Amino acid sequence: MNEQQRQRRRPHGTDELPDHVTQDAVVVVPGIMGSTLHDTRTGNDVWGLGGVSWLLKAWTTPSGLKSLAMTEDELAAKLGRIKATGLLKHSAWTPYLAGSEPYTDLVDTIRTSVADDAAILEFAYGWRLPVAANGRLLADAARLHLTAWRRHATHAQARRHRTDQREGRLVFVAHSMGGLVPRAALDPGYDGDLQADTRGVITLGTPFQGSVKTAVILATGRGTPVPLPHRKLRAICATMPGLHDLLPQYRSLRAEGDVPHLTPGDVAAIGGDAELARNAARFHHGQRGITLPGHRSIVGVNQPTWQNLTITDGTVEAHLDGARQNSGGAFIRDRNDCIRYFQVHGDGTVYKESAVLTDIVTHLPLQDGDVAKARTALEAVTEIVRDDVNPVAPQAPTRTRPGDLRAPGARSVRAGGRAHRGRGRAGGPGPGAGAGRKGPAPAPGPPL
Repeated sequence: MNEQQRQRRRPHGTDELPDHVTQDAVVVVPGIMGSTLHDTRTGNDVWGLGGVSWLLKAWTTPSGLKSLAMTEDELAAKLGRIKATGLLKHSAWTPYLAGSEPYTDLVDTIRTSVADDAAILEFAYGWRLPVAANGRLLADAARLHLTAWRRHATHAQARRHRTDQREGRLVFVAHSMGGLVPRAALDPGYDGDLQADTRGVITLGTPFQGSVKTAVILATGRGTPVPLPHRKLRAICATMPGLHDLLPQYRSLRAEGDVPHLTPGDVAAIGGDAELARNAARFHHGQRGITLPGHRSIVGVNQPTWQNLTITDGTVEAHLDGARQNSGGAFIRDRNDCIRYFQVHGDGTVYKESAVLTDIVTHLPLQDGDVAKARTALEAVTEIVRDDVNPVAPQAPTRTRPGDLRAPGARSVRAGGRAHRGRGRAGGPGPGAGAGRKGPAPAPGPPL
């Protein structure tokens, strides 16, 4: 019996489910390059196929990744050539992205917290495409998944042993770029009831304000020590709307004593597409008013992470420190009235303040890929997924000592070796709630 089977084993001598499993349906959304892709016209798998031979072909032959390039039809929203077939099961190495991590551990961990495997949807998507397009596909898939789960016999059984005994709702668990997809799916202009049917959204290192590493990917191939793989990656990414959706949306470009936003012209100058950059800025601007129900962020910290960049003759220089703005929106300056630059760090791909939407944050000293598979991160995900909302007051209040600020009935949540107080319902204080971000989040840019 494996660990997942042991934790979901019914109590001895009963037909009851373990008391920790949730009645909710869980949707797992991987990060960029975290879904396997299949070419429906040629019948070939074009991304995510495991094994050394595939990696060798992908990175050493001229046509190894050609099928991933966006076609004119795809850019015109005529889709169907490339189909996402599942979550990545093998590590696929790519320059600068440091490999796309498999999601086996994450899914197996979630299995210990649900009443039946039928409660889990592994949502694979075409990460080359715009986040907005994948958001609509996710909204449709999540609606079908929730409807099917509510009709499942185990769903009714799971409701009976929970304190609120409500119908199951959705919990999205999304890694990196994947966290942008539920936000797009929860646009009330598309499915007006999906937010009400969502208990929580857990994002793992999601670049809500973008990542400087995206600009580096678009610009590589100019002076890099290993030019062939980097140029191939740059060539296939240059026309991908999904990658442009990951460009920094905060003021990140150092230029003549100021730090403005990247413009479409800047993106074109480093090898990207100006129109795709403009569309990405408009998309992010439209996302500002969308609320993520019960949102919890798990954010990697303490890793050197690019925050700002300089562009010189089409060459990008990335910086491990960045300008920060005060609560009034002005840049923090030194005594000589020059902009100060701070090393905020992050997970090595997304700097900390870009991965935060609210103050309900769990900070863990992890890199981007580990945020979805390290033990401490998986423990935090488990605690949130298993959360049971008690609709009534405790039978007897707990008397606290003078100076004890812990709320009656509150429990400690252990994540990363520290006890975090105040676990509550989704949307309330959670793991790491007392360790929220310091200072304002980076101000997003206007639509271009």
